[in-house]
Amino acid sequence: MEREVRYCTTEDGVRIAYCIEGEGPPLLVMQFFVESFSLDHRLPEQVAFMEKLRRGRRIIRYDTRGTGLSQRESYEYDSDSRTLDLEAVANAIGGPPFTLLCSGASTTVGIPFAVRHPDRVERLVLFGTVANTYEAFSEDAIRGFAELARTNWALAAQLFGDMSTRRSDATAGLRWGELYRDSSSGENVARALSVPLIDANPDLPRISVPTLVLHKRHDANYPFEAAQRMAAKIPGATFVPLEGVISHYAHDDPETTLKALNRFIPADLDDASTKMATFSGAFRTVLFTDLVGHTEMMSRLGDERGRAVLREHERITREVLKAHGGTEVKTMGDGFMASFGSVTRAVECAIALQRAFAEREGEPLNVRVGLNAGEPIEEDGDLFGATVILASRIAAKAEGGEILVADTVRGLCSGKGLLFSDRGEFVAKGFEEPVRVYEVRWRE
Repeated sequence: MEREVRYCTTEDGVRIAYCIEGEGPPLLVMQFFVESFSLDHRLPEQVAFMEKLRRGRRIIRYDTRGTGLSQRESYEYDSDSRTLDLEAVANAIGGPPFTLLCSGASTTVGIPFAVRHPDRVERLVLFGTVANTYEAFSEDAIRGFAELARTNWALAAQLFGDMSTRRSDATAGLRWGELYRDSSSGENVARALSVPLIDANPDLPRISVPTLVLHKRHDANYPFEAAQRMAAKIPGATFVPLEGVISHYAHDDPETTLKALNRFIPADLDDASTKMATFSGAFRTVLFTDLVGHTEMMSRLGDERGRAVLREHERITREVLKAHGGTEVKTMGDGFMASFGSVTRAVECAIALQRAFAEREGEPLNVRVGLNAGEPIEEDGDLFGATVILASRIAAKAEGGEILVADTVRGLCSGKGLLFSDRGEFVAKGFEEPVRVYEVRWRE
């Protein structure tokens, strides 16, 4: 497809190239090492992976200073340089908060950025990496890489390409080596490797956004155990072990990787065929509403007036769902079932619904709302499974004007400025274990 390249300028005056592809919730994908997005066509695995990841999403990618289409000469480079590059791109794209996907060498920049900008980063994905590069490579090895890059860039580029591919796909290593060689220069890479490296470990406990850590069990570059330690330090992080050797997400078993990403990263799947292919088993937040006293109202007002009130209830609900990116699954006459790719937007939608009903004049609309998050089963546009059933049970526990959510929802909204109060546990019909629910304090 035709790619539009844009430019922005960092605080220290460096021109950074970036591109935006697709439509939907924003996903900012950082470089693995020094590869340029403009040379993707040399990596069929990367092209295929990005094409699938782009379905229902707006993907932003950029070349750091000294690489690809960004400024290649006459720039300063220190330990803060790559942070300035990321900040410039984030400021340039504007818009709603985005998911940030970091892998390889980019993680030590992405983690501190997510900590400092929880208003910009909605979710964080860490793939095939560690929080401190020295956990994977010694200082002597990094100095050796820098010197080799400076004196023989063609050889160094091929070495970098072969590092994790040689055990399972030598031809892929050749392609990556050529890509690295043409994406930057040996001098630029040597400069990048010669500055003090960032240790992101102190920032891990301060991450406040939902975080997914994916790592291959036999990763040839970054130790699996180091990735486990990293995930354990991040509050509420989800760790997904994958099979394979090659550090990059487009290799080994990309379909399994895509399924894990699709469960975690929001997507706007309007196309029916795409929805059938990727929505089943995806991580979603399910919302139920129920108009309290519907039968009594219809008896009191009569069919004509009662139906007019119901139409107003339906209009308000659909308008608020649309404004918050919700998908109406079905309506039951006096209530709705909807789903969301973002937990935060689902709760914000529930709050907006209650406020809209409270501000409406005329016949009171007392609506209870319940939310749960998980991996529902999709079939013919409807949702099924334990996630859906529990959301319905939680809604039934609420009073008119209340929003109740499962503990899972409350945990994923940590750090988003939402207020919750513990409503204790109850044993939902059809479930053996008690469920803890929280009330969203939307009136405060």
